[in-house]
Amino acid sequence: MTRYDRQMLLPEVGTAGQKRLLSAHVLVVGAGGLGCPVLQYLAGAGVGVITIVDPDVIEESNLHRQPLYSPANVGESKAYAAAARLHGYNPEVELRALNIALDPANAGGLIAQADIIVDAADTFAASYTLSDECYQQSKPLISASALGTSGYLGGFCGGAPSLRAVFPTPSTNSANCASAGVLGPSVGSIGAMQAQMTLAVLLGFSPSPLGRLTTVDLKGFEFGGFSFLNAKEPEWHAPFISVSELRQDDVVVELRDALEAPQPVCNTALRLAPDELDQHNFNPAHRITLCCRTGLRAWRGAEALAKQGYKDVALIADGSG
Repeated sequence: MTRYDRQMLLPEVGTAGQKRLLSAHVLVVGAGGLGCPVLQYLAGAGVGVITIVDPDVIEESNLHRQPLYSPANVGESKAYAAAARLHGYNPEVELRALNIALDPANAGGLIAQADIIVDAADTFAASYTLSDECYQQSKPLISASALGTSGYLGGFCGGAPSLRAVFPTPSTNSANCASAGVLGPSVGSIGAMQAQMTLAVLLGFSPSPLGRLTTVDLKGFEFGGFSFLNAKEPEWHAPFISVSELRQDDVVVELRDALEAPQPVCNTALRLAPDELDQHNFNPAHRITLCCRTGLRAWRGAEALAKQGYKDVALIADGSG
């Protein structure tokens, strides 16, 4: 018996499919509640190269839903600890750990190296950044979100519509696992389904999961979903950029007050409250770049500016303040 005998018995896998997995490179962004089962099952299946991107360190509050880690790992880099643990699971897999945050400046290069991208991040700014770049490069994106006992997952880009086509605006609900809670098996189940969806794309399952969204309610044990293959891309959107991508002639607006961000995103930034944007006359010859902590206030501000005719707008999500 070899390591992969049981899955190679499946007609959808076989010898040819196992070779495809061995030659595949998967980029997994996020090594938390979703990322842990994704990484475990992809490594277990024999995916050749897995790049893990996560800037966070392990906290004790992570352990109930992130079984890759133990109390001895508290304080360590999630990316490095995950890679070390997965190497013990399957030494045949090449694991590349990056203790960095996914942002608009590095997303393009990371995505270009991979065959498929898994969005297990915990910020909507990272999810939309991944979707924008995957759509541009025609790379499949398996994205998911989980909170409490429910969530969703879907196959975007790579010939299917993007995340923006299905969710043209982010949720107004600012709750996260730290504020609203999450049950370990719920997020783990959705992460396992992400791994299944990733393998289905790599193995060429028919029908493809790309263009399909699945909803999961593990309190009522209900599943739903729909095809979004006919969803239309939005005619306009304000892209996320990194601080390093600011232009010299950008009009930069810092939407955080001095208490929230003592240092603005750049020295030339204007400090305006979100409700002051429509009272300010901007020069339409220059790009307007809006900055806040998560990107949500900047997104709402961009929508307000677009209604006034300002379409050259960019967003910065600066989690440092």
